[in-house]
Amino acid sequence: MATEKSKILVIGGTGNIGKFMVEGSAKAGNPTFALVREASLSDTVKGKTVQGFKDLGVTIIHGDLEDHESLVKAIKQVDVVISTVGRIRLLDQTKIISAIKEAGNVKRFLPSEFGTDPDKTSVVEPANTLVFAAKREIRRAVEAEGIPYTYIVNNCFAGFYVSSLVQFEPRLTSPPRDKVTIFGDGNAKVVFNKEEDIAAYVIRAVDDPRTLNKTLYINPPKNTLSMNEMVTLWENKIGKSLDKTHISEEQVLENIKAYPDPVPANILLSINHSVFVKGDQTNFIIDPDFGVEATELYPDVKYTSVEDYLSQFA
Repeated sequence: MATEKSKILVIGGTGNIGKFMVEGSAKAGNPTFALVREASLSDTVKGKTVQGFKDLGVTIIHGDLEDHESLVKAIKQVDVVISTVGRIRLLDQTKIISAIKEAGNVKRFLPSEFGTDPDKTSVVEPANTLVFAAKREIRRAVEAEGIPYTYIVNNCFAGFYVSSLVQFEPRLTSPPRDKVTIFGDGNAKVVFNKEEDIAAYVIRAVDDPRTLNKTLYINPPKNTLSMNEMVTLWENKIGKSLDKTHISEEQVLENIKAYPDPVPANILLSINHSVFVKGDQTNFIIDPDFGVEATELYPDVKYTSVEDYLSQFA
């Protein structure tokens, strides 16, 4: 007899990574629920996203992190809670933790991480306080309450980093064909993952006892490469060399300080310093006491390589 799949609630499902989690859960056959704020329905883009969820058979629950009763009511209907709230709401996840404790039925909680491991990364300000310290605080709160968890470390989103070749140009929708700026010497190894693949691994993990109270690292071998290697892949696809400019670590740090207050630009720069200059995503061994690796657990999941991902732009 087939094991019944867990009922999954996604909080923050209309966001950048949240929609992939909702869709991935529904397509995998898990009974899927999305907690959606009423205000989101009046937003044109989010409204279409919600309609897409409904078309997949997702149950839409109206609620908000500020409404404890609605949160508890939603959580009582499911087995697994996946949070995909954005940066500014990371610490608000304490409200999810409180609701999970009151509900008393959750078999697994996945807090909003979906990036570099906050416990294995040394990041300069402002990202340390605004992102990584907040994620660490939520981890410790989950552990202190004894809530069963899985932390997801998928490192870099292909849709953001590979599609732009790690360029700091907001309007860039495809890799540059003339020049490229490379952080540091460009040799730090980095991990890139397509968003749909991240969701596929996450949904596989929620019912897997091997990932219980562990960190799931999504480190596909073909997608662990340096910025120099990624640029070379792109050059080979378009048949020309790019004009390369290297920005030193010292200059990156100066650029971060050039902003008087924390803003998205220097938050991202400080993360990029950690990832592309220091190589924080790949400078440690995954100890089985605290972590497992997704492609080893689920070799049947066919992930998209960076090389194949770049092909759509060539």
